[in-house]
Amino acid sequence: MADIPAVATMSYSDRQITAWLRGLLTIAWADGDFDPEEQQLISQLTKDALVPHEEIGELTVISPEELTIELGDEQVTRENFLRTAVMMAIADGVYSVVEADEIKAFGKALGVNMSALHSLEQTLYDPETCTKEEPQEEVHIDALKPVRNWLDEMDVDDPRVARFICKMIPPQCPFERNIKLFGKKIVHIPPMCKLNPLYEQLVGLRFRSLSYLADDCGEDISDFI
Repeated sequence: MADIPAVATMSYSDRQITAWLRGLLTIAWADGDFDPEEQQLISQLTKDALVPHEEIGELTVISPEELTIELGDEQVTRENFLRTAVMMAIADGVYSVVEADEIKAFGKALGVNMSALHSLEQTLYDPETCTKEEPQEEVHIDALKPVRNWLDEMDVDDPRVARFICKMIPPQCPFERNIKLFGKKIVHIPPMCKLNPLYEQLVGLRFRSLSYLADDCGEDISDFI
């Protein structure tokens, strides 16, 4: 009988994970539209994944300076937080100006080189100049290579973060439908794989998270498949 791998030791403390979640919620709340339905959605995503002992209503926004202190000095931790922030922001294929501004503020405070995200800003959605039903400007895939590579470099080394990623990213490209996610009211969108130029990066991160949970932590991943 093959040996069952031991459960990996969590890389991040509860304090770091709580700050991590507060940072993601700060970005989700950036557009000022966060109703009870969306709060319930994020609660479902974070339950038993990041800080299950925290209630969503007890969490508050976090400043870039406080996030820097709470996450600590490890550069890999800081970059991985920003990678999950970008992944969350683009999960529905719409990268908004307010999300980009929050992420850049976090990146500057954390001392992370954000040059890889410059090409992603070509896809920004500005509610003052367009509507969400309008198609986003097409960006050639080669122009997004720096951010694709940066996102692919994320190593999954904490089971709570891995579970969160598996819940946040769907197991397959959703069919054309109406969705509502993280404060963005999407009236009608095509399949995410066609809308999101970084969908392969989302899927790749989800696969690495599943593999980490199954192979390194010995967890049952059937609920995520």
